[in-house]
Amino acid sequence: MNTLSPRPVDAVIAAASAFLGERMTINAAIREQHSHGEDSSTPTMPDAVAFVETTEEVSRLLALCHQHGVPVVPFGAGTSLEGHVNPVRAGISLDLSRMTAILEVNEQDMDCLLEPGVTRQQLNEHLRDKGLFFPVDPGSHCTLGGMVATRASGTNAVRYGTIRENTLGLEVVLADGRVITTGGRTRKAANGYDLTRLFIGSEGTLGVVTKVRLRLTGIPEAMSSAVVQFPTLAGAVESTIQVMQLGIPVARIELLDDDMMAASIAFSKLEGFAPLTTLFLEFHGTEAGVKEQAELVEAITTENGGSGFRWETDPAARAKLWKARHDSYWAGIAWKPGFKALTTDVCVPISRLAEALVGAKQEATELGHTTCIVGHVGDGNFHQMILYNPEDPKGLEGAWDMDRRVVARGLSLGGTCSGEHGIGLGKREFLETEHGAEALAVMRSLKATLDPKGIMNPGKMFRN
Repeated sequence: MNTLSPRPVDAVIAAASAFLGERMTINAAIREQHSHGEDSSTPTMPDAVAFVETTEEVSRLLALCHQHGVPVVPFGAGTSLEGHVNPVRAGISLDLSRMTAILEVNEQDMDCLLEPGVTRQQLNEHLRDKGLFFPVDPGSHCTLGGMVATRASGTNAVRYGTIRENTLGLEVVLADGRVITTGGRTRKAANGYDLTRLFIGSEGTLGVVTKVRLRLTGIPEAMSSAVVQFPTLAGAVESTIQVMQLGIPVARIELLDDDMMAASIAFSKLEGFAPLTTLFLEFHGTEAGVKEQAELVEAITTENGGSGFRWETDPAARAKLWKARHDSYWAGIAWKPGFKALTTDVCVPISRLAEALVGAKQEATELGHTTCIVGHVGDGNFHQMILYNPEDPKGLEGAWDMDRRVVARGLSLGGTCSGEHGIGLGKREFLETEHGAEALAVMRSLKATLDPKGIMNPGKMFRN
C-alpha cells in the first residue's frame, strides 16, 4: 500500500512540538489571526503558529525550517500596514509577543536591553520613575522588535530621530539558526561592517531579532502641547517649513487635514475645534525654552493664516490631545461606516512638502476618493488614508491606483516610497524605481547570502 510522504512543514511541526509543546499550534482561529496585519492585502493562512519564549527556541525552530526549506514569517503585534506579516507562502508564523522581558536598564549610560515583544508603552511605563523615556513613537501599539524590523519612525522623529538612530545593537537569529550579536553599548564605533543597520528595516527577510539594545533619553524639565487651525492645507504646510528652516527645536509637529480632523472630532469627542486642517505641536526643554518656542511658532502660524493657537502644559490636557492624534487611524476608519481603508505613506524633502501634500489631496478629490491625511510633517513624511467601499468590485482597485499615484508623486519630487511603513507587499514595485536595478541586485545578493534557501519572510520586499 502506497502512503504519501509527509510534507516538510509537517516534519517541522512535529519536531518543534517536542520542545514547544502546545505553543506550536495548528488551531484555525489562531492561524487566521496570524494571516494578516492591518493592511489591505489578501490574508494567507500559515500552516502553524509557533509562540516562542527564548532565543534558543527561535534558533532551534529556524534551524529546523532551514533544514526542511519551510518559510518563516516573524509576527509581533500585527499592526503593519504593508503586508509584512502575511505568510504568502504559508509555513510557520513565528510569534514573538511572549518575549517581553526588559533585561537591563543602565540609568547612568541611558541605554537598555530588552526582548522583541516589549511594546514602547510597556518600556516607557517601566522607565517612568527613572527619569528616562524612549522617544520613538509610531502611534500604534507595536512591539520594539517590529519597530526595528520596519525601521519605524513616528511623531517624535523630528527631534529625536527614528528607531535607526536610537538602536545601539541587536541579537539576531539567522535563517540557519546561528545567533549573532551586533553593535554594543558605546555611542559610536568604527570596527567593521555596521550589521545593526543592515538588520534594521530588513522586515524579517534576513533574520529574527531576539534582543534589542536601545538608546534612552532624559525626560525634559518641561513639556507643552499646542494646537492651531488653518483655513487651507497650504498654510499649515508653509508654517511647518518655516518652523523647520528657522531651527526651532520642536519635539513633534503633526498635521491633520480637514477630513481627518472632522473624523477625529467625531471619534475622539474633541470640543472647541472646527473641521479644518490642524497642526498639533509639542515642545520639550526648560520652562523658559518651551515658552519661547511656543511664542515663535504662534507668530509663524499667525502669519500663514493660522488661528486659535492654544498651548497646554497640563499633563492630562496634553494626553487628551495626543490620544486624539494617535487614534486618528481608527477615527478615519470609523468616519464612513462600512468602508475600509488603504493607508500609504511617502516622505519628501521638506521644501517639496507643499507640492506633495496639496497635490495628493487635489488628485484624490478629482478622482472621487475620500481621503484623510495625517503627517509627521516636520520631517516631510505624511500618510494618506484612502477610504473605499469593499462592496464595490472596483473599490479596492481604485484605492490601490490612488496609492500608486501618491507614491509616484513623492518619488518625482525627490522623495522615498515609504518614510516608515516599509516595503512588505504593498511597495515592492517601487523599490527598483527608487534605487535602480543594480542596487536592487546588491540587496538580493545580501538576501541570498544570509538566507540561501529563501525561507525568511519570502515574497516581501522582492517579488521572488
